[in-house]
Formats: sequence, structure tokens, C-alpha cells
Amino acid sequence: MPKKHNPRRGSLQFWPRCRAKSESVRIRNFVGSKDAGLLGFAGYKVGMTHLIITDNRTKATTKGEEIFCPGTIIECPPLRISSIRFYKKDVYGKKLFSEVMNPKLEKEVAKTLPIPKKAGKKLEDIKLEDIDEIRVNVYTQPKKLCTGKKKPEVFEIALGGTKEDQLNFVKENLPKEIPVSSVLKEGSQYDAHSVTKGKGFQGATKRFGLMLKNHKSEKKKRAPGNLGPWHPAKISFRVPQPGQMGYHTRTEYNKWLLKISNNPTEINKDSGFKRYGIVKNDYIIVKGSVGGPSKRLIKFTIAQRPNKQIPGEVPAIEYIDIRTKDQNEN
Repeated sequence: MPKKHNPRRGSLQFWPRCRAKSESVRIRNFVGSKDAGLLGFAGYKVGMTHLIITDNRTKATTKGEEIFCPGTIIECPPLRISSIRFYKKDVYGKKLFSEVMNPKLEKEVAKTLPIPKKAGKKLEDIKLEDIDEIRVNVYTQPKKLCTGKKKPEVFEIALGGTKEDQLNFVKENLPKEIPVSSVLKEGSQYDAHSVTKGKGFQGATKRFGLMLKNHKSEKKKRAPGNLGPWHPAKISFRVPQPGQMGYHTRTEYNKWLLKISNNPTEINKDSGFKRYGIVKNDYIIVKGSVGGPSKRLIKFTIAQRPNKQIPGEVPAIEYIDIRTKDQNEN
């Protein structure tokens, strides 16, 4: 009888499958830009809907026709700068040279960061000859949402342009709010960084997609057929085992930004979005799904490896579904 061959069950691309340390994802790399400004933004996931758009892909068989398109709505209240960080390069890489706090921080930031009582260094004390790069710590404003959350997330974002452009941008926007429309652009591609939905401790069948064993198999049906060879006498990490499923740090590449709007009445339902509520601030719509449940923080950065087949222009949106479940059933 011929030997049966099957591809392995479960991807080894993401390992280890452990819980994320924080819901605020750390971004390790930013794509540079010649224009001065933030190289990323953040918002809170509202939920999914569907749209009818006019297909503008050049090589698509449905070019010029109206097609169905799933989309994710993300509410993006403006960001504020909490501190400016100056970096110096040496043979070992970049090191933090100095940090200047924003003198006018809101009281909610104290729930996340210890605010110094005494004034520290000022921007005038920093010389451009001593530094190589400027980055900013920004914080979100969840108090402007209807979710009831007050504690803001604080995280670091890189800046585009030269050192002079970065310093000028910081001086101009230090006391201001930074809206999403000044950072993201419609029709562009972005990488979405988030923590996925947590599913707890799950067995090997649900976690890796194993096939159920035959009804005459010994002991277990929802378990791997074997744990590997006798020698070496250890279980390899490649063997599907029960463990944590979900609540992982993940990056989704090349999310197509379809819409940026400052008019939330266009999409608000009478009863609000399920498990979220009513959108009150600027919002964006990206094509497809984004990892994480509703209310989860989603960070966007410029695409590292953009897809050339995705057009650089935003398609015409003919319809956005805002009906409730009861209306859909009717």
C-alpha cells in the first residue's frame, strides 16, 4: 500500500504562540519619508461593514463595474505629543540622547505615565549637531470615544524629513492636536499592527487544524497521531500541542485605505455599532478585516512592501451599509 503524504497542519510562521505583553503593539521599524510628519497613526476598531465600490484596478475583469467590498471602520481621535525623544547613533546603533516632556500634558496621561513635577530640559537646550534623529511619544484620547475608556495609550512614532524638518514639525505641533487626515491619505497602503482576539487555552485540533482520528483509534480523537521519534528523546516544537490561542501580536500588510472622513453621521446607526457604540470622531475605512475585537487599538504605518497591483487612487464608493441586523432580516 503506498505511503500517505499530507502537508503539515498549522503554520510555523508565527512562533511562539504566546500572549502579547501589551495591547499597544510595539513597532520595530518605520518606512522613511521625505515629508516632515508622523510616519504612523492609531485608532480604535469599531467593526466591519460592506461597501459597493467601482472597481478601478487596471487588470481586473470587473474594471469599471460596481463590486462588493468588505471594510473595517476605525475611529481615529486626534493624537497629542507627550514628549520629544532625541537619538544619537554610535557603533552599536541608536541610543537615547535626551528627552523633552511636553509642559502642557493633560491629566489623563498621569494614569499611564508619571508626570514630572519639575520642568526638565527644553527644546532650546538641544543642539542639532549633537543628535541624529528625532522621534515623538504620542498619546491617544479615548476620553473622546463613547466606550467609557479614559486611560490613554502612549507610544513612540518616528518622524519623516531631515533633522531640521523634524524639529520644526515638533515645535509647530507640540501644543496642537494631530488629526488623522494630516497623516494618512486615501488610496494609500498601510501596515496594520494589532493584537488579535484572545481565545484562551485550546486543544491541538482547534489550535492547528488537525484532522480527527478514526473512530477505532486508541485513547484520543482530538490529538496528534504521534509526538515524534524516540530519538532524540524530546518533543520538537513543530509537534502540534495544546496551548494559548489568540491574543497574539500580528502585522497585516498592505491594507488599502478607502475613506477618511470627519463626518461620523454618515455611518452612525441609531442603535450604535455592536459592542462599541456611536462614532464621534474622525474615522477611516480600510478594505478587508483587521485583527482584534472591537475597541482594540490598531496602529498604522507606511507599507514596507506595497502591492503594485493595488491602485494608488481611491475607488468611488457608491454605498456603505449602515443597516441594523433587524433591518437586514426584513
